[in-house]
Parts: sequence; structure tokens; C-alpha cells
Amino acid sequence: MLRRSLLAVPLVLAAVPSRAQQWVPKQPIKILVGYAPGGTADITARLAADTISRQHGYTVIVDNKTGAGGFIALKQVAQSPPDGYTVGIGIMGQIAVGPVVPGSQIPLDLDKELVPIANLVGVPMALIVRMDAPFKTIPELIAYAKANPGKVSYASTGLGSTNQLGAEFLAAEAGGLKMIHVPYRGGAPAIADVAAGNVDLFFGNVSELMGMARGGKVRVLALASSRPSPLAPELPLLTATVPALDINNWFGLFGPAGLPSDILAGLSKLFIGAIADPSNKEALAKQGLEALGQDPAAFKAYILKDRERWAKVVKQGNVKAE
Repeated sequence: MLRRSLLAVPLVLAAVPSRAQQWVPKQPIKILVGYAPGGTADITARLAADTISRQHGYTVIVDNKTGAGGFIALKQVAQSPPDGYTVGIGIMGQIAVGPVVPGSQIPLDLDKELVPIANLVGVPMALIVRMDAPFKTIPELIAYAKANPGKVSYASTGLGSTNQLGAEFLAAEAGGLKMIHVPYRGGAPAIADVAAGNVDLFFGNVSELMGMARGGKVRVLALASSRPSPLAPELPLLTATVPALDINNWFGLFGPAGLPSDILAGLSKLFIGAIADPSNKEALAKQGLEALGQDPAAFKAYILKDRERWAKVVKQGNVKAE
């Protein structure tokens, strides 16, 4: 669809010269967020909205529409007119992981009903363990798990979640570790049980784990990244031992299918510019976030590549959704 729009540009320019001008919003832009206020998706949307308003004077509204694993918001985006005034935040778990996990309940065709606008921010995942775990480094964890198959347990926020896939990715890349999966109904109870010593480890966004770690409740074994996080530059990198374990949990912007090419380009430029604004560097660092700034074409390619990676992990771990 985007390709057809681009091919049609010369004809459009000949008929309507004004279409060559940069798209400028004439009414408020609404960002639908499928998650509760205060989470990474919400923080990303509000940071972009505030910066766009400050930079350009445009009104940008954030509307939290929670439920159905964030898909209520994306479904509403897909059903909106393709005029640039309704967009939404989509995350790695929804867009890249969900489609490759058997049994996932996705209430829309992500590729036919939505269009990628810009990949905004990423946050690396980190691996935490209980404070009295018999391993204090990644090599020690791998050695212990190999020597004690089926004894190491890991928590997740449910079957088919990114938390489960992070652990299964490690298990596969470290030579086929045999670990026990303990699913929970959310990150808070999963992390709490690691802190209580009832389960051994958990993969989660580093921004959501550092408070417990710095409070001495859990130990961060490593950051699943190839470079340090400004939030916690002291953390060892998991990729030093297992190179493939570079897990960047991303948060991108999507619009309804059929967005005209000039509107798509205009929205992408607005939001990428907002996230990349130097004034936001400190705010992003405090949340452990990294500005990604991928335009529609780069973002689409990134999504497809990410799906390929997670499809392999799903197959290796025989992962299924709840």
C-alpha cells in the first residue's frame, strides 16, 4: 500500500501542487495508549506529546484505553479515519512477538489494518535473580543450570510473554538449558516472588527493576544489551557471555492503514524530532530509554526482522500463548 502511494506521487503532484508541501495538522492529534498511566508506553507518548506542543504549538492529546493486552487501543486506531489525527503506541510484545506465538489473541490484522509511523524508544531487558541464588554471574548461572537440569525456575507475566521468551532465548543460546517456567498474572507478583526467594529469576525492562535492585530486594545479574544503559551503567552485559541476547523492548507509533504518504511522512518527522530533542535526553536516561528514531520504512523492516528472531525462540522453546 505504501509502495503504491509512493508510485502515485508524480501524478498527485501534477494535479495538486500543494500536496508537495509538508503536512501540517489542523486539529489535535490523539495518541491512544493501551496501557495504564505511568508505564513506559504512557511515558513515551506523553514525552512526545509535550515536546511537539512545545516545539510547534500543536495540540497532542494522550488517551489511555486499557484492556485486551493493549489491543483495545490499537483496534480503535485501525478503525479511525486515515487523516493523521488518531495514532497509537504499539510495543514489541504486541507487534513482533504476538503474531509468532501460537494461540495469541490478536483482534486485528496488524499488517493490513495498521501502518508503522516511527519507532520511538527502546528499553533493554535485564535479568534479575533472588538475592540468595547460588549464582552471581551469567557464566555461573549457565554452569549451575547445566549441572542441575530442571532445578532453576524463572517467572514471567504469562505464557507467550516477552518475559518468558527472554528466558527461553537464554536457555536456547546457552546450549539448551532446562529451566522451569512459573507464569504470573503480571510483573509485580512475578518480581515479588523473585524477591521472596520463591522463584530464581525474571527477565524484565531494566527501568522497572532497578528500584527493587537498588533497594537490595533482588540482584541484577546482567543487562540484555550490547551497550550499557545510562540508567545503570555499572551492570554487566549479558551479551559478553551470550552475544545474541541483545533484547531491546521497543515502543513505536502506528496509524490506520491508508494514511497518505505526506501525512505519514509528516507524522514520522514530528514524533522522531520530538523524541530526539536534546531537552529530552535526561528524561529518557532516567527511565532507561533510548531514542530509536526509525522512519516508516526502517521501522517496518525492523518489525519483520524481530518477528523472525522471536519465531525461532518460540519454536525452540515450544512456546504457546495462554
